[in-house]
Amino acid sequence: MAFPTRCLYGLGADAFNPDAVDRIFDIKQRCAKSPILVLIEDRLQLAYLVKRVPDVASKLMARFWPGRITIVFEAKDTVPLNLTARSGKIGVRIPGHHAAQTLVKAVGGPITGTSANLSGSPGCHRIEDLESQIAGQLDLILDAGNLAGGKGSTIVDVSAGKPKILREGAISTQEIMNFQL
Repeated sequence: MAFPTRCLYGLGADAFNPDAVDRIFDIKQRCAKSPILVLIEDRLQLAYLVKRVPDVASKLMARFWPGRITIVFEAKDTVPLNLTARSGKIGVRIPGHHAAQTLVKAVGGPITGTSANLSGSPGCHRIEDLESQIAGQLDLILDAGNLAGGKGSTIVDVSAGKPKILREGAISTQEIMNFQL
């Protein structure tokens, strides 16, 4: 399914269903070596996904969630291997858009939150811009109108303790590092 996130449309599926995750990889034509992040309802759902929540992650979540930042943790062994691309890590975010928050709550568990585009192509902030190649393979498209567009979430890996910026997005590297001082 396609659904709105804070600034772009995303592709969602049950994160604990390996076949559904494989379908997301197929639809996006995404390399199996690239993990897919998940969206959760609240921090309590981290218990199903991650081995531990470092103090720095708790601080980042308190400051920047919902939306704007994806935090990469050590994944629990129960997380599907295809979701993590066998990396042992999982990216997690609480969505910043009300519709996405409602969707995650209705599902009752983590859903994938990767952008609704072919891998390597720009994301879309209007359903009209959703590539027909993707739209034709989806069971559901939740149109919430035009989204803000712009940069996606900043991705911060905390699996080794100290935060490491993997992708600068809505939150600048400087803002994260200043916050950590």
